[in-house]
Amino acid sequence: MVALSCVGSRWIWTFTFLFGFQEIFLFAASSSAGMGPGEDGVLEGEELSDEEVGRDWTPQEKALHEAKVKAKAKRRIHRTSSRDSTRESESTDSPVEPISPREKGHDRKSRMGKGRGLPKKGGAGGKGVWGAPGQVYTYQEPDARDPNYDEAAQGDTVYQKVIPELDETGLQKTVQPMVKEYFEHADTEEVLALLRELNLGSQKPGVPRLAVSLSLEGKASHRELTSRLLCDLCKVLSEEDMACAFDRLLTDLPDLILDTPEAPQMLGQFIARAVADHALPLDFLNRYKGRVDCEHARAALDRAAVLLRIKREIIRLDNVWGVGGGQRPVKHLTKEMNLILQEFLVSGQVSEAERCLRELEVPHFHHELVYEAVVLLLEGSVEGHVLMVVKLLKALWESGLITLDQMNRGFQRVYSELPDLSLDVPMAHSVMEKLVDLCYKEGAITQQLRDQCPSRGRKRFVSEGDGGLIKE
Repeated sequence: MVALSCVGSRWIWTFTFLFGFQEIFLFAASSSAGMGPGEDGVLEGEELSDEEVGRDWTPQEKALHEAKVKAKAKRRIHRTSSRDSTRESESTDSPVEPISPREKGHDRKSRMGKGRGLPKKGGAGGKGVWGAPGQVYTYQEPDARDPNYDEAAQGDTVYQKVIPELDETGLQKTVQPMVKEYFEHADTEEVLALLRELNLGSQKPGVPRLAVSLSLEGKASHRELTSRLLCDLCKVLSEEDMACAFDRLLTDLPDLILDTPEAPQMLGQFIARAVADHALPLDFLNRYKGRVDCEHARAALDRAAVLLRIKREIIRLDNVWGVGGGQRPVKHLTKEMNLILQEFLVSGQVSEAERCLRELEVPHFHHELVYEAVVLLLEGSVEGHVLMVVKLLKALWESGLITLDQMNRGFQRVYSELPDLSLDVPMAHSVMEKLVDLCYKEGAITQQLRDQCPSRGRKRFVSEGDGGLIKE
């Protein structure tokens, strides 16, 4: 059912669906109030023509036709309102142009939240583009963070080797092996060359302090080498650095005594030797007069003062530690061996003889002790002395102080000189055979060495009637 009615100045088309009983009202535009601009023409072209009015419409065709008219009218109204809103936005003071999501991908501004928000390359960016046309680039300082930065192409480059300064822990790890190696080769120039390669900085006094501390636990030869090293260290260290090192040693004496009870006397000898060698200032001892509270430090300073007051004709401070090891002359070592044997034959203390032999620090010359002991028995054979010498050789053999090579060399030297010794001592062969048998039974020598012992050949004479000739 279709009906056209007029209400006031509005025309109303009324459609009634027969099957749905639903009414649809389409308001025809007129110039009355409530109609927006441009709405007059919404329904002007939508009025039915005479042909369409007189046509017999089926309900379905009529509903479809009117729905099309309604949709077309809505599109026109929406288009008109969009144009009106655009005009109003253009008339405002700060217009804002909406950007569609597709257009955001072509925006040249940074989306990383960095920079000043300006477009890249001033808006002249793009693939394969160097900049805006006609733009001239000036010289720019190279950036070291640039991936293409070439350090070698930056003109005159100065390279300098930087050595980090050693701390106390690093000094101990570096210098301690160096000093221990020095005790083996005794070359001060090599130590100085290694020290020059290090950046000691404020740890310079730690070098002599560490060397003296290690030598206190070592041998007399090590202390002699340390005194020589302190004298040569003046080429690298100053007198004040050396004085600071000994000042620290005097402070550490209570701890050093725990490992070395003779530390105060030894440190006093080090101080006296360093002053005599001009490694320490001459007024070093005067700095501590009346200022020392530690009794161990006073003992060390008193020892140094006594040694410095002694005239050089009586004692030489450059030999304050004695001449140790292989640096001693052979005659001096031979004399020391004889003194050890004579003292042992008087006291009978094997441990004392071992200690004196170790202090000589000549393990390569221990065969001299074996030789002197055997010759001493051959020249003055006493029954008790033979047993004591065998006991001493057995103890030295078992302790490893005299090695197999040194024992064999000592006896072989006696074997080679036995004919000459028998001229002064006719019973030398018999005494030698007895001594060798006892040493073999005690396990001091090997069977091979016993078999090498020469035996005296017996000369058989003929009867008196043969004229006293020797029988061949």
